[in-house]
Amino acid sequence: MEETTPLDTIIELKSCTIMQQDHLVLSDVNLKVEKGEFVYLVGRVGSGKTSLIRTLNAQLPLTDGEGWVAGFNLRTIRKREVPLLRRKLGIVFQDFQLLTDRSVHDNLEFALRATGWNSKVATEDRIREVLEKVGLQNKGFKMPHQLSGGEQQRVVIARALLNDPEIILADEPTGNLDPETSEEIHILLKSISNTGRAVIMSTHKHTLVKKFPARTLKCENGMLTQAEADDQVIELLF
Repeated sequence: MEETTPLDTIIELKSCTIMQQDHLVLSDVNLKVEKGEFVYLVGRVGSGKTSLIRTLNAQLPLTDGEGWVAGFNLRTIRKREVPLLRRKLGIVFQDFQLLTDRSVHDNLEFALRATGWNSKVATEDRIREVLEKVGLQNKGFKMPHQLSGGEQQRVVIARALLNDPEIILADEPTGNLDPETSEEIHILLKSISNTGRAVIMSTHKHTLVKKFPARTLKCENGMLTQAEADDQVIELLF
């Protein structure tokens, strides 16, 4: 019998309350994600998907329950430690958030320098590596407006990979893309999870979840629960 390497927990929340300022978003949240796991996060607009992701990257404070992300305790993390946590996270946004006044290469260089990369040689090597990973090795000189939506999202994923993160948090990464391009981005994110990184992808696209099944968590009625494997049940969540 072939031996397999045990999965390691990289995200764990126990009995957590997710708050957006003074507004209760989700209660009694229990979540465990292993290294290399791909997880969908689904739910209607306003159900708490983005608030949960913002809690995982310490953008929203965790004030109730217990939570650990990439070895950091979300209840006790200090302000100066937050940048260290975020270097272990790659964030993929729906609206790209690229700097429109500079090239793809310069967007990535800016992100590296902002996280402490000072070596010109190492910076250039890393930019080349991540652009190759997302299939844009010949697009570094392009400006964002010269790229398709799918190509811009690939740049965002390349940026998320710069610091070799342990976790990718993708918040509606295909929200502004057509169905074919959405599938391409999903396949790219799935391939990233196959390299040992945990990927949490929030989405409102039922067709993606149906075509590419994976563990699916739902935000509904102020709770986070495991979605049933029934297509009709999942479809009701969108």
